[in-house]
Amino acid sequence: MTRTVEATRTVELHGHRGARGLLPENTLPGFAHALDLGVDAVELDVGLSADGVVVLGHDQVLSPVTLTDTGPAHPGDPAFPYVGKAVRDLTLAQLRTLDAGVRRPGDAFAVTQRAVPGTPIPTLAEVCALVAPSGADLAVELKTDPSWPDAEVARFVAAVADVLHGAGLAARSRLLAFDWRVLARTPASWAGSRSPNARPSSPAARGSRDTPPATPSPRRSPRARPPCRPSTRSPPPASWTTPTPPGCPSPCGR
Repeated sequence: MTRTVEATRTVELHGHRGARGLLPENTLPGFAHALDLGVDAVELDVGLSADGVVVLGHDQVLSPVTLTDTGPAHPGDPAFPYVGKAVRDLTLAQLRTLDAGVRRPGDAFAVTQRAVPGTPIPTLAEVCALVAPSGADLAVELKTDPSWPDAEVARFVAAVADVLHGAGLAARSRLLAFDWRVLARTPASWAGSRSPNARPSSPAARGSRDTPPATPSPRRSPRARPPCRPSTRSPPPASWTTPTPPGCPSPCGR
């Protein structure tokens, strides 16, 4: 007698920077749209403001591609204009004046993105409040720099962990980084806060990367997803390459 065992694999659908191809990246409208589409997780990028608030943004230096100055946070602010300044050098009040809802004309994503003028840079806490009722996971990438001292990286990691714990989303979150110090400084309490079937966020807690969870996550039932629609766009020419984002050393688009 032969018994056939079927292995079931689940592919997670992530909303990269929310719904980057459709709405402004790393914004509340973008995340809301990704959730409406039925993603399993939303991926986002965060930085730390000068006054210690975790805010969203892919670039450590405010990019003119995704952000536009609207005015100073207070009359005569010597730091204005803010575009081109480092996130870590500006306060939340200063960052809030920027319009994150209109991409620079001529950029590749501006062709497919629907502009949402007047959209501010959100905080991680605001994103947590939006995502919490949905049951979706969070994939939070911490943007750091090799030149930063260890103490600054540790402060950043602690601030992110505090927001996720405070929102009750630690068990549905994972921390991402290209800086090993972020993983090394993830609080020891993080692993204990996660549900048994959640994916650990640090190498120590994760163990072998080839070891799958014992059982599928029971957090939520599968959501119906809209069928894929054939693309109506013309195929790119053979010589087409992915445009390199400003400040990125390679055309990774991460």
